[in-house]
Amino acid sequence: MKEIEKIFRNKHPLSEKWHTRACKSIPNGVTHDLRNLKPFPIYVSHAKGSKKWDLDGNEYIDYWLGHGSLILGHLHPAMVKAVQDQILKGTHYGACHQLEVLWAEKIIELVPSAEKVRFLSSGSEATMMALTLARAYTNKKKIIKFEGHFHGWHDQVSVGVIPPFEVPTSPGIPAEIIRNTIVVPPDNLDILESTLEKDKDIAGVIMEPTGGSSGTYPLFAEELKRIREVTEYYGVVLIFDEVITGFRIAPGGAQEYFQVIPDLTCLGKIMCGGLPGAAIAGKKEIMEVLEAKGDPVRDRYRKIRHFGTQNASPVSAAAGLATLNIVAEGKVIPRVNYLAQKLRKELNEVIAKNGVKSCVYGFSSIFHTLFNHECKKRGECDYVHCNYDYQKIYDRNPILLQRFWNALVNKGVDSMVVHGTVSYAHSEKDIEHTVEAFDYAIKETKALGLLT
Repeated sequence: MKEIEKIFRNKHPLSEKWHTRACKSIPNGVTHDLRNLKPFPIYVSHAKGSKKWDLDGNEYIDYWLGHGSLILGHLHPAMVKAVQDQILKGTHYGACHQLEVLWAEKIIELVPSAEKVRFLSSGSEATMMALTLARAYTNKKKIIKFEGHFHGWHDQVSVGVIPPFEVPTSPGIPAEIIRNTIVVPPDNLDILESTLEKDKDIAGVIMEPTGGSSGTYPLFAEELKRIREVTEYYGVVLIFDEVITGFRIAPGGAQEYFQVIPDLTCLGKIMCGGLPGAAIAGKKEIMEVLEAKGDPVRDRYRKIRHFGTQNASPVSAAAGLATLNIVAEGKVIPRVNYLAQKLRKELNEVIAKNGVKSCVYGFSSIFHTLFNHECKKRGECDYVHCNYDYQKIYDRNPILLQRFWNALVNKGVDSMVVHGTVSYAHSEKDIEHTVEAFDYAIKETKALGLLT
């Protein structure tokens, strides 16, 4: 057993015990594939601010942050009070309530493309609804997505996520479904334009507006503007998946920051303050496909039927509204951007000091780590936009990622390794500790011959 893993196991006996127990009742013992970590995931008991603690009492600076949901950090007082107040009134009415109206109004106030809003239970549901809306509105069948862009786990977006891009991420997905998904490269918009010109059965284009996998392979403002121009020209619905970027890049999301307005926007994560939920927002004329016109017979053929037990849950609405009100004040995003930029800069200084071919880059409050790559821009990069071959970015050594994560956790930092987000609750002291842990992880994995 490698020393890193030995230390990890010694520090986490209760996590190992609970994971062994979980494997008997839950596939792989986890409820999200990103938590399928080796030799086992940590089991968290509680969290507050920028920190969380596991069952063995170990403290961590947290960069998972509810998979990017917690821009305010864990248990922000305003969010906690809003949830506590609502729970005392009820968790589920099975009826309309005031908070859902206030929540929708706040989203419309902040998000430029939002003229009407419909709530759902998850980001995957939001992107699934967006595709249905695009098809119903245009009366066309096909959807275009970009290689490397992630839009949830439902069938039609299961291709074009990881190499080989033409193969779905999961078995059990009928070829008949993905036949209507056209996958194009993100680095050649001429192919997008020629595809739209040749195929007149395309309903919509869905994309992450900052680039695939939270900006792992970034898109630029001029590229976004061109995508908007060509989709508008060919009468195709442009869908921004802002589940991650919404209320993070700017209060109104990437579309506000870049001044490129889509037809539909998928929202989640920050929108709900870390509780379950999502939304689809967009132009009135498209969103009206969800509206009944009063004829129960004809409505079946012209209206999208939409249900969902947890849509606009009062508790999620309370948490989301409290969070969005704070983000809208304008203090949160500049602070988290500053901390993330400081973190990226200092981590790259550690990389240079250790002489390894890696980098940390990212935009806004997100950071990405790219290991063992030969980059022509080394020493000249702005560590914001990565121009490396996007197909090679996804070629990762799982043993390296495992050991690197083990080493970070051993030093009190929990991150997804290749991704992470910074919250309003993080401090400069947290950044300092993270840099020290990162330095340790680099030295340990380099000694194992995993980093070059």
